[in-house]
Amino acid sequence: MTPPSPSSTGPRELVELTGHVLDSGLFTLVLDDVRALGGDYEVVRFDVGKDKDDTSTVRLAVTAPDARTLDSVVMRLHTHGANLVEVEPARLTVVERDGVFPVDFYATTNLPTHVRVGEAWYPVENPEMDCGIVVVRDPRDGQVTSVRTVPVSDVVAGTQVVCGAVGVRVTLPPTRGDDGGFTFMQSEVSSEKPQALVVQQIADQMREVRAAGGRVLWVLGPAVVHTGAAPAMAALVRDGWVDVMFGGNAIATHDVEQSMYGTSLGVDLSAGRGVEHGHEHHLRAINAVRAAGSLAAAVEQGVVRSGIMHALVSQGKQFVLVGSVRDDGPLPDVHTDVLQGQRAMRAALTDVGFCIVVATMLHGVATGNVLPGHIPLVCVDINPATVTKLSDRGSAQARGVVTDVGLFCAALARELTGAEA
Repeated sequence: MTPPSPSSTGPRELVELTGHVLDSGLFTLVLDDVRALGGDYEVVRFDVGKDKDDTSTVRLAVTAPDARTLDSVVMRLHTHGANLVEVEPARLTVVERDGVFPVDFYATTNLPTHVRVGEAWYPVENPEMDCGIVVVRDPRDGQVTSVRTVPVSDVVAGTQVVCGAVGVRVTLPPTRGDDGGFTFMQSEVSSEKPQALVVQQIADQMREVRAAGGRVLWVLGPAVVHTGAAPAMAALVRDGWVDVMFGGNAIATHDVEQSMYGTSLGVDLSAGRGVEHGHEHHLRAINAVRAAGSLAAAVEQGVVRSGIMHALVSQGKQFVLVGSVRDDGPLPDVHTDVLQGQRAMRAALTDVGFCIVVATMLHGVATGNVLPGHIPLVCVDINPATVTKLSDRGSAQARGVVTDVGLFCAALARELTGAEA
């Protein structure tokens, strides 16, 4: 039986969505997005699961005024796990200029993605949002060697890029329920949950990731130092719970300031009050590290004797610091070219299985932008808007804990290391 045609005229595609589409609200999101982008739809099939663990399947006939609008609609629906029913090979277009995609390039999500080239489906390496997809071939025989994401700034002329939504499929990662830990993550922001339980669940997830050979990524803002959490973070580093750290000039600067002067932003952290000439301390700390040549050299020379950066250097852990226009100095280890900084962050994501963002909206969003959607991301901040911002920017896996970051880091250090920080 031929499904009924939608009332709208124009190009048409059948898309299908399978999962817990009703209780999750996905069905409503899909319909809203179709209309918001200028398309129309008709439900041609709806198989509703009977029990709570059963999935449902929805098939929609989607139309739009023109092919480009229809492509935009289908690409948006991919973010919800909706895919085309009839799939042809992806359309590939050769890039004509460095740093410029074809006008109708496929804009990626951070969800697991496959692309059909010829008769074969290829997984997209390093799924990342807001990129294009390039198909790399062996120059000797033309065989596909890889399919991967690339940011527009890094695409080069002569590269084959996927255009349009045909031949692309995305998959929503499975959700973790009561049997998989992280039950607090069933809500985007956890503000009134028992904090001890939340800390325990995060610790359990970190243990699980480490046992599986994965790495834990921390993204830190300077409030980690301001709130007195640096000793707890250093203990976590020394005990092997921090494999790579992302941050800016400020987190490293104030951590070094605390090591050298016992202050952060000129405030004595042991007494909780400003000290005379304390406003100079962060500049003198930066100058001392610049004189040493690097953070590693400053640790080796005894300029920096404690703190997070000391622990990272001493334990041989990886860190990526990316600066901004506001930075003083900056420290010699800071990437001042943001594109270079993004590349360094991407390169550091190998084998990362868990990410925790503490007290930094800007670096948290930057990390969410390059992080594959299957990697759990927890954001800890006193401000619930921070994790909401991450979700709104497309990091659907982001979940949040609203609490004082100093107390959180100390509690997590006690849970994982037994240290009283």
